[in-house]
Amino acid sequence: MANNAEDMVTLTSTEQDSGGSKLPATTPPDAEDIVITNDSAHGIYEAAVGGQTAAGLVYSEVGSRVILSATSVFPEFRGKGVASRLIGSVLDDLRRQGKTVAVTCPFATAFVNAHPEYADVLDPAFPRSHSAERGH
Repeated sequence: MANNAEDMVTLTSTEQDSGGSKLPATTPPDAEDIVITNDSAHGIYEAAVGGQTAAGLVYSEVGSRVILSATSVFPEFRGKGVASRLIGSVLDDLRRQGKTVAVTCPFATAFVNAHPEYADVLDPAFPRSHSAERGH
């Protein structure tokens, strides 16, 4: 990532992103421009705001299943809904590719739980982390 990764904050709940899971899955027209890129060599989807890396979503692939492992946001971009927009964009992209998703990241789990429109992307054998099922 373009910024210093040690400064990133890993999100473990939706309260750490302004609207959290309540944000719409798509970016509202007046929202800041966010550019999502896939660094497949490192297994990271990145969100950039104004040309600056703002957030990352770490993933791995096993066949046609993509495992979303961790979402991190640089402190100066926290509370702006960047992580929610990143996850929504990633899920949309994976749907277009015909891939399924397993979610182990707590933030991404909360997002998916709040957005049933992504149920078709979830891998039925492993749709959400165990922590989400226990309500953590």
